[in-house]
Amino acid sequence: MDIRPISALVGDDMKAVDALIHERLRSSVVLINQLAHYIVNSGGKRLRPLLVLLSAGACDYRGRDHIALAAIVEFIHTATLLHDDVVDASDLRRGAETANALFGNEASVLVGDFLYSRSFQMMVEIGSMEVMRILAHATNTIAEGEVMQLLNCHDADTTEERYMEVIYSKTAKLFEAASRLGAVLAGRDAAACEAMAAYGMHLGTAFQLIDDVLDYSASSEEMGKNMGDDLAEGKPTLPLIHAMRVGTAEQAGLIREAIEQGGREYTDRVLAAIESTGAIEYTASAARQEADKAVARLGCLPDNAYKEALTALARFSVERNY
Repeated sequence: MDIRPISALVGDDMKAVDALIHERLRSSVVLINQLAHYIVNSGGKRLRPLLVLLSAGACDYRGRDHIALAAIVEFIHTATLLHDDVVDASDLRRGAETANALFGNEASVLVGDFLYSRSFQMMVEIGSMEVMRILAHATNTIAEGEVMQLLNCHDADTTEERYMEVIYSKTAKLFEAASRLGAVLAGRDAAACEAMAAYGMHLGTAFQLIDDVLDYSASSEEMGKNMGDDLAEGKPTLPLIHAMRVGTAEQAGLIREAIEQGGREYTDRVLAAIESTGAIEYTASAARQEADKAVARLGCLPDNAYKEALTALARFSVERNY
């Protein structure tokens, strides 16, 4: 499934977002310019800014602040990627070398900090305390999610409930904020704002669950990262948690050891255990349920092209292979 027809609906606005991103990335510090432009231009799907634009359109917003908010959301997301890759010691993202592999960990962390601070400068310029509240809370929740994920690493006793809490905090929260912002800008009532936020939360959860599936079922070329990275880093994602729960004692023991030890020497045997226990389909089914919940929350919107695009985006999140 291709995201381009969905993006085409807000093509002019997305061009304005990209122009603003490049304008606000400028710094008198050369290294900031180099590293920030490298990561921003590295081929991301721009899903989170797309959500801001589509939700604003769906709620019949007529102003221009959605352009700045879309850029702000992308800056926050990019900052989390820079920090994530350092924490995970990743060397490949979106099919290219990570910024930390090219520029070093120190530069990546500090430029991530620059992107956070620049995003808050831009929030102040919009002049809305409600916008500030939403994005400040989202950024804080994402940071908490990162710490929770760190605590879960190499912990084979991580439950499905604990893992879903990490997904909500680390990934879904920014989707939730992006979707809510369009309704807030348009002055929609509290019920509509909550419905749009719930759409984003379920969408973000579905998106992360499919990322978990792809880590064990897609090629490196499709994913743009190395297959089995999560296992090598000792991350107990949902396919592993389910396989341990329903597999044989031998399979559970193997997966437990793989999570606790990390590394790639377990990959082939763990993949076999995941396949035989139906863990991929279990995780994909959970993602589809989240996507269905997301679509159900769009009932508050009038029927229009933006609502159709938001529905299609939910389907894309679970049908994609990258």
